[in-house]
Amino acid sequence: MVDLGTIVLAGFVAGVLDLAASTTVFLAQGVPFERLLQGIASGALGSAAFKGGRFTAALGLVLHFLIALVVAALYYAASRKWVVLIESPVFYGTLYGVAVHLVMSRIVVPLSRAPKREFSAKAFLIQMGIHVLFVGLPIARIVSLS
Repeated sequence: MVDLGTIVLAGFVAGVLDLAASTTVFLAQGVPFERLLQGIASGALGSAAFKGGRFTAALGLVLHFLIALVVAALYYAASRKWVVLIESPVFYGTLYGVAVHLVMSRIVVPLSRAPKREFSAKAFLIQMGIHVLFVGLPIARIVSLS
């Protein structure tokens, strides 16, 4: 039986932590919170997302949490097939954070409508750390407790 409460909790916690960490990084670079959320929405809307004000920022927020929910659901589903994911949440949560970041940055974003950006090793590694610490590990730990 699927435990929707665990999936929702894991997705919500990962979504909040990821957004908080990314917001901190973006604000330190002078990028406003609304623009960060519009950047997420640009995956669906393209460059027009940056002209949509609060509406496209809200869409970005919804999409962000939808993605976090899907990422949590995938880990949960995998953990029901491979119990080792529950038995070693730190190890597999770390690997999952790396995998999520690689899939998002190397497959999902390039295939989306988001404007193409020049590769930055620094930004890539910062986001890798965020995805490990604030996405993969929390999801794995929450799922392991269910």
